[in-house]
Amino acid sequence: MNLFQSAQPSLLDRLWLTIRYPYDVIRNPLDALLSVPALSFLLIPTFSSYSTSLNLLFFYVTWSTLILSNSPLKVEVLGTLGIRVLFYIAPALGFLVFDSAVPNLAAKVKEHGEKALPTGEEQGGAKSRWWQVALVSTGNVLLGVAMQMSVELLFTKILHIRSALKISTSLPMPWGIAIDLIRGLSLREILSYILHRYVLHHPDSPLTDYHVRWQHTIAAPYSFVANYDHPLAYAVRVFLPTYLPALLFRFHLLTYHIYLAIVSLEETFAYSGYNVLPSGLILGGIARRQERHLLGEGRGNYSCLGVCDFVAGTSLREDVLDDVREVAENHNVQEKVKGRAKKAGRKPASRSRS
Repeated sequence: MNLFQSAQPSLLDRLWLTIRYPYDVIRNPLDALLSVPALSFLLIPTFSSYSTSLNLLFFYVTWSTLILSNSPLKVEVLGTLGIRVLFYIAPALGFLVFDSAVPNLAAKVKEHGEKALPTGEEQGGAKSRWWQVALVSTGNVLLGVAMQMSVELLFTKILHIRSALKISTSLPMPWGIAIDLIRGLSLREILSYILHRYVLHHPDSPLTDYHVRWQHTIAAPYSFVANYDHPLAYAVRVFLPTYLPALLFRFHLLTYHIYLAIVSLEETFAYSGYNVLPSGLILGGIARRQERHLLGEGRGNYSCLGVCDFVAGTSLREDVLDDVREVAENHNVQEKVKGRAKKAGRKPASRSRS
């Protein structure tokens, strides 16, 4: 017997690694990417944070075990599905339950009040098709995962070339992840503008009617509307702008899953219809632009972030610069309030006795 032969993970171990993987993908790499110790980890290993280094070590062990004990395609598909469920389907379902269970409270935090409730009178009341929207949206997400799997099978099994995404036991460096995320999100912005404007809203395009008769029949957005569309229109509007950057730059699978988590969270909050969002500058501006596109019959606001609309002059009402000015003004007001509060809280200096 070879005492030094490593034991193979059991079926339960593999199942646990698969379930935990989407959480580890976001937590550990972002700890390294967004924390100050990431710089020391790259440049000065002697002074690096022990907690960050240990997190990366444990994640590397988990990642290596997952890759070595499963087929690359299985890791990619199940990881992609887990990311989409964790960061889009589950929170979208939670928002839907909240809007339906406590409509009076939900209407107070909705940008358009009761009109934006999925089960409200504006959406059809008792005959509202929120369930249909949720099912189609979930089905489109699954369709996107299936198309991604088909591309991998085409590359590896039929064309016998390397996989579309880089899948290996080695992990990308934090700055490499950051650069790929910037490139991917930038290209996604450009592709989403071009495809959305000239394929889904051009009078001569055969897909325009599908897109308008599906997504643009919604009275007000809620999270499941982000992926609610005719399957062909969904592939053009959502899947291609999201997947093509990862394909062209050949993202590492870990980078792609972080990128997909960012996109999923953007969709969840941008279409939620809430006026209270985690980030007023980024998500607040994106949400307002998506609402105006949806309610404005597609006359503008074609891109995801609004940058291409600003450059091309197709923004409806406020653009990205207006969002920056608004946040800057709010920041200045808050600083002034804090300054006055600090001055008001100061005690007058006691006079020294002669």
